[in-house]
Amino acid sequence: MPPSPPSPPTQAQAGHRPSRAAAVVLATTPAARSVLADGTVLDRLAGQLDTLPVRDVHVVARTAVAVGPGAADGARGLVDDLRSVAKVARASSGPVAVLPGDLVAHREALAMVLEHPARDTAALVAADGGDGGPLRPPVRVERGRVAAAGSSYHRVVRPDGTFRGVLQVGEADLGGLAGVAEELAEHVQGGRLGTVTGAEVGDLILVGLVRAGVPVRAVMLGPLHCDRVTGPGQAADAVRRLAEVDETAARLDAAIKSDDGFVATHLVSSWSAWPVRLCARLSLTPNAVTGMSLGLAALAAVWFSAGQRAAMLAGAGLVLLSFVLDCVDGQLARFTRAFSPLGAWLDAISDRAKEYAVYVGLAAGYAGAVALPGGIWALAVSAMALQTLRHTIDFSFKASVAGAERAGPVRPRSLADPGDVPPETPSPARPSPLVRLSGRFDQGAVRWLRKIVVLPIGERMALIAVTAGLFDARVTFLALLGWGGLAMLYTVAGRVARSVS
Repeated sequence: MPPSPPSPPTQAQAGHRPSRAAAVVLATTPAARSVLADGTVLDRLAGQLDTLPVRDVHVVARTAVAVGPGAADGARGLVDDLRSVAKVARASSGPVAVLPGDLVAHREALAMVLEHPARDTAALVAADGGDGGPLRPPVRVERGRVAAAGSSYHRVVRPDGTFRGVLQVGEADLGGLAGVAEELAEHVQGGRLGTVTGAEVGDLILVGLVRAGVPVRAVMLGPLHCDRVTGPGQAADAVRRLAEVDETAARLDAAIKSDDGFVATHLVSSWSAWPVRLCARLSLTPNAVTGMSLGLAALAAVWFSAGQRAAMLAGAGLVLLSFVLDCVDGQLARFTRAFSPLGAWLDAISDRAKEYAVYVGLAAGYAGAVALPGGIWALAVSAMALQTLRHTIDFSFKASVAGAERAGPVRPRSLADPGDVPPETPSPARPSPLVRLSGRFDQGAVRWLRKIVVLPIGERMALIAVTAGLFDARVTFLALLGWGGLAMLYTVAGRVARSVS
């Protein structure tokens, strides 16, 4: 039997200061009061919210009588619903979630949005091509963000997914949420949004946020279920479908990257689920696993410094085990949602520290084992300098791309306009031959070969372990310099070609 999902990390564990979260549950459809075996659909949703980092729940219903969790706000129609959302946004000191009361979902599906330590603005999206039917408005996702969202009034060009009703607005965007909700209320009151209904509050708010230029992270639903229902029969069927999916297994699958380097993907991630489960059972934090990985690399450096064949083999084994834990710490962080900017920084710093400590151990062992070291320290320093330069190139390029995206123009669009701006068409300028060749071969075995060529950390650790265990430090450093130099030239040439074209 699979273990229960790990307890949600506290915000202190995740590296964030506690913030007061709020949820607006729109129980404005009769389906929210559909009776299930253990209560109504709304009761079920309320119980799930009680297990998530949501402190205040505001229920908006078509009556002033208390419904579900907390006191209900009386609302006469869509205009009142939208103004209730705006009121909560102005009063909240933390993120605000907007959910329909007729939602039947896996807890894990809700948690992917509401339990994420970033506490940012995000929407739950299913990659179903945008043809989801009623209560599943279309969206278009670009680069991990919702680029366009629809409703019964607003169209989406080239949709590739559907919005599944779970929306969270981060604290930094609450002013935008309040403004969008008020503007929508005015448009509805003025009859400028056609025949939108009271069941579309969350859909309309998502449209408004996207059109206002608020970055909305797209959280992909994957194999989990999250559906709005229209009555008792559909609600019961939806609950039965939930039991068909192992939430823990789905959460673990989502925590393991499927597009990492070749060594990490095929030689580690193919079996690393069980150490991740074990670490979660033992309540180990990702930072603790990072520390264990760093300790194993330090031990490998000590063994390498002995310079003897048996010690070199032991050091090679420790290097590989250190890399396995290096993969596990990130997977554990995503599985338990106990990740933070501090943890990511520590992970990156420890990767450099582990690698360079191993270089020092290899050089020391070689210098002490042979009569003529032959400039082994110069080779070690050169390998360190090359890797440092490669990391600098990688980080600076990523930072420049992120800066360009943030500096891009934001053009707010009218909510009264039912149309959608289509995605940008490719530039008529002809791409460079290198870019065309790269796109042609970016698939199948050639795609994995390209990943190997750039010598990511998994390939580097494997290269160090094999060459040090079978040969000596000189061969290791020469291999690192030769392969690393080729990888740097390949990476720089590709990025320059893409930037120019």
